[in-house]
Amino acid sequence: MSEAVIALGSNMGNKIENLNAAVRALARLDGIKLIKASSVYETEPVGYAEQDNFLNAALLVDATVSPQVLLGQCLGIEAAMGRVRTIKNGPRIIDLDLILYEGCKSETFELTLPHPRTLERAFVMAPMLDLYPSGRAPGMFFAPHLREVGTDGIEKTEKEIIIPIY
Repeated sequence: MSEAVIALGSNMGNKIENLNAAVRALARLDGIKLIKASSVYETEPVGYAEQDNFLNAALLVDATVSPQVLLGQCLGIEAAMGRVRTIKNGPRIIDLDLILYEGCKSETFELTLPHPRTLERAFVMAPMLDLYPSGRAPGMFFAPHLREVGTDGIEKTEKEIIIPIY
């Protein structure tokens, strides 16, 4: 088994339900065991600003499937939930990004691990800090980068990710 981190985001419809629907879908997959969920953060959009704020979170999972299969499963869940990619960094019902996969570095067209923009995105690192309070994840020391980019526009909410048991 390898530890992996999946970042979640939604800024359309019932955002917290979208996040939890994605978590339920991930929990039903073979080869994935959900270990821990971060708090849920409300974050301002990055890139394309003319859209609603996001809810963001992160999941720590144990995976027995390859990183490529895990990415494919995440993309499948996005498609099943109605994700349509029209505007770069635009509104989305759900976004599932594979951030890191223990023991794996990849730089292919389909998959770059660790995710190449993780250390630029406080909306990814803040939830990861809930999963790794030391600021060190497998193959990544992100705490100094979070201090660098700051957490303006990121607020912890009272909303929760529910990890189902199947």
